[in-house]
Amino acid sequence: MPWFPDFVSAVELSRRQVRAAGQADPVARYFAALNSGDTHELQDVWPGEVVIHDPRAGEVRGHRQLHDYVRRNQLWLADHQARIETRHSTVAAGRAVVEMLAHLVINGQEVEWPIAVVAESPDDRSVDFRSYCSQWPLDGRRHLRASILKQADVSPGDVVGRYQAALSAGDTEELVSTFSSDGYVAEPMGTRHRGTAELRSFFNRTFSAGGGVKLENCVVTDDGVRCAVEYNCVRWGSHDLIPQAGVGIYERGQNGLLAAVRIYDDVEPPG
Repeated sequence: MPWFPDFVSAVELSRRQVRAAGQADPVARYFAALNSGDTHELQDVWPGEVVIHDPRAGEVRGHRQLHDYVRRNQLWLADHQARIETRHSTVAAGRAVVEMLAHLVINGQEVEWPIAVVAESPDDRSVDFRSYCSQWPLDGRRHLRASILKQADVSPGDVVGRYQAALSAGDTEELVSTFSSDGYVAEPMGTRHRGTAELRSFFNRTFSAGGGVKLENCVVTDDGVRCAVEYNCVRWGSHDLIPQAGVGIYERGQNGLLAAVRIYDDVEPPG
């Protein structure tokens, strides 16, 4: 049977091509599995371990948990007539950060739900998916999201570092100065505050709880244009918080200032 070795080689080549395509765009493969309810493609691409950190389901680990999680999500997405629109991608240092807008039908009304997903492969056989969002668009409530990652000695520097320092200090004017003239902040629910006047008003309200917002940086993914910082929010104004997970996307403009800051977390302001 001289054809048999060639058949085996073809199967192995096909498997490698599937893995390469999945590793090139891991978040697309992840959402394809959620839409189809089929985990086999994830397991073919990453035969080691697939770990998911989800705001609603918590930590998902192992083939049985993965199968149950994907099947439940496939049904949930179908029930809500979900459409997923990819907005931005940041790829660097072995990680991919994808920002999406989910269009859902809830109680007969179309709802827009901003989501960010981080895919990180510790090796070429395994992958971690970390999703960040607010659940307010789904049920009108804030949900405590415990920390996923530990604080690390990482700092993005440049204008992003200036922004974070001013945010921690509660310095509205310094924060506004980090933005270009038409720059904006997008809150976790999607509301945008654009331009100097709106930004100043937004940050003044943010600091009305008695001071700045302290974030502990955990992981930085920076492609030179967009800088994604996964963090734990530990203090807001004069209030210490249970460390809560989130990610901020800082997009630089051509002038070196911030064109946009998009926030994905479910932290509830004090009071």
